[in-house]
Formats: sequence, C-alpha cells, structure tokens
Amino acid sequence: MQTNEVVIVAGVRTPIGRVGGALAAVRPDDLLAGVLRGVVERAAIDPLGIDEVYAGCANQAGEDNRNVARMASLLAGFPDSVPAVTLNRLCASGLEAVNQAARCIAVGEAQLCVAGGVESMSRAPWVLPKPEGAYPVGSPPVYDTTLGWRFPNPVLAARFPLLSMGQTAENIAQELGITRAEQDAFALESHRRAVAALNAGRFAAEVLPVSVPQRRGAARVVAVDEAVRCKHNGHGFELDTDLERLAQLAPAFSPQGTVTAGNSSGLNDGAAALVLMSA
Repeated sequence: MQTNEVVIVAGVRTPIGRVGGALAAVRPDDLLAGVLRGVVERAAIDPLGIDEVYAGCANQAGEDNRNVARMASLLAGFPDSVPAVTLNRLCASGLEAVNQAARCIAVGEAQLCVAGGVESMSRAPWVLPKPEGAYPVGSPPVYDTTLGWRFPNPVLAARFPLLSMGQTAENIAQELGITRAEQDAFALESHRRAVAALNAGRFAAEVLPVSVPQRRGAARVVAVDEAVRCKHNGHGFELDTDLERLAQLAPAFSPQGTVTAGNSSGLNDGAAALVLMSA
C-alpha cells in the first residue's frame, strides 16, 4: 500500500506554567483555542480547509470536558464545519493526537489536519460521586483530579496497582537501579540546557505569549516557561539550582524513594498545536 508523505508545516505552544502559576487563571479551552488560532495564522492557511482537529487531553474532568478540541476550535474562530475530536492516552495524549492526524493523512483520509494538546492541572476540579441511595450515612469520598486515579474500579484495583506516574517512576528507578544522584544530575542538566536555550532565543519561534487578565491593572503577558529553574540577572537568564539544593529535597511519593519535586516532571498548565499536511 502506497502512503502519502506527511509533513509538519507549523507549530506553536504556550509557555509552560507551573500549577497555580502564571497560567492558572486561564481556562484550558481558552489555552487550546489560542494555539489553534496561532498555528493556523503561522501556517497561513484557511481554517475552512482543515479536515480534522485532533487534541489530546488527559484530565477532562472540568472545563476541558465534553470534547475540548471541538470547543477550542470554535473559540478559535474555525468554521463550525471543521470537525474536532479529543483523545486521551493520559500522558501521551498530545502525541497520540499527532499520530492520529499523521495516519489519516498518510492513508489519504485527510490532506490537512491540526493536532496538539492541552492540560490545566491548576484548574483540575475536585469531584465526588453521587450516592447510590437516598440519605447516605457518612461523608462521600472527594477526589482531586490534578493527578492520579479517581473512582477506581475495585476489580481492576485488585488486579493491577493503580499508581500515579510518580509512583510508577519510583518502581522503574528501583527496577533499573537508577540512583537519586543520577536522577538529580539528569534534572540539573535539563535545566542547564533549558537556560541555554532561553538565552539563545531558541524557544522564541515556538512560544506564543499568553495574555492573562489581572484583577487590577493591565493584563500580564506570559512568554517564558515557569518550570525552568532560573532567574533573570539583567542581561539574561542564569541557572538557579544546583546539585546541593536538589539533594536536599525530600522524596515526593515514597519516604525512602528517589523521585523528588526537583528531578521529576512538574505539574503544569499549557497547550500546543501543529499543522500537518501531505507533502
């Protein structure tokens, strides 16, 4: 079977905000709408020609519910004739969206797709189940949907450990013998490279600044990733952590563990989008 060559012609992303940080006041559908609008403008294409919008989203428990891809495409001003679908492969949801778009183009089902993803861990809601009967006794369980499982099926829980990604990382580190020192060193190098990229302007072409309304005064424009451990020294950015400080952090998921807030993935807010088409 002959397939079409698929190319990426444009891509943008928001800055990555920390949970409770600079992007916490922005709804996830608005975050996604911004990058959808921005990537179409960057690619200089007519939205009417888009065959499908794919967006990954792992939470979907709050403002990102009910097909956030569709809501965001309408908020972005796309014609209502452009279809959109939300995909959930948890941490790989955005990658799955790109894969789905690429496959559709490769087999000739589409010529032009927009694919990306969104997450707002800051705005992930607390949820509670409905009672199974009237006037239940006791307090119902309340789940924080920011991270991990909610409403687990007891049969599945008995067969498989329902772990968060942080707990899974602890298991992998133990299984493969990855030490705390190795994880801290890897994290420090990641921050060092990010600071170097900031100073070299390597993120400028891909980051779409986000205007965040404030309660008082002018809107705040967020243009720099919050997760990078750095500070501005008046001339540029400099690294604001080291191995000694990383080593002082307590384990986040297990008292005797090796995964900390300094060497693991953060809790973040952000969105990204690509335009894909046949060559």
